[in-house]
Amino acid sequence: MKKSLLTIILLTIATVTFAQKNFIDQPYVETAAKVDTLLVPDKIYISINLNEADSRNKKSVEEKEKELEATLKKLNIDTEKDLSLLDFSSDFKSYFLKGQNVIKSKMYSLIVKNAVQAGKVLAELESVGISNVTVERTEYSNSEEILLELKAKAVEKSKLIAERLAKPLHQKIGKALFISDVNTISNALQGQAPGIIVRGMGNIYGARATEPIFTEFQKIKFEVQVNVKYVLE
Repeated sequence: MKKSLLTIILLTIATVTFAQKNFIDQPYVETAAKVDTLLVPDKIYISINLNEADSRNKKSVEEKEKELEATLKKLNIDTEKDLSLLDFSSDFKSYFLKGQNVIKSKMYSLIVKNAVQAGKVLAELESVGISNVTVERTEYSNSEEILLELKAKAVEKSKLIAERLAKPLHQKIGKALFISDVNTISNALQGQAPGIIVRGMGNIYGARATEPIFTEFQKIKFEVQVNVKYVLE
């Protein structure tokens, strides 16, 4: 039994070695191709902190919640779908004590589709006294499909490169022997905007401030690279 097992292992090793030798012995050309694109984010995540301390305890968190919902609905935002409480385990995201009073706070996450809509949200919330708002990050919703399309284009580009390399040698490119998805890069993390916090735009720009601070976000870069080996005929 042990002898049979050893024979099978040796045969397997020999087969793998033979396959590798056949591959190495074949004339081939190896190419690397990179393709990228820039896309406007269609998902912008905004965090909204409702804190009683922001209004010097004149408004409760419950009152601020009603103002928040009314403001967003005025902008035709589906609060049932696009607005969520970040802490689902309790009614209040956090609270702290000040003297004998409990200062309550809730943190919400809002998704909007573009920078213009984000700007309108920031401006409208500021107008009702909700100014503790932060743009957290940006995303592109169909990123997986985009990456697949880019990989297909990269393979096409690799074949074109191989053909150009073989042409001066009066040779042709045959079938692909090996394809490797070397690298996939997305600057979605770079699309984050943690430093954009809007607090009291009217105080900064005066009573004339009616426009949002920004109207566009950095585009998200998607980049892929493939390595392909082609038979050189």
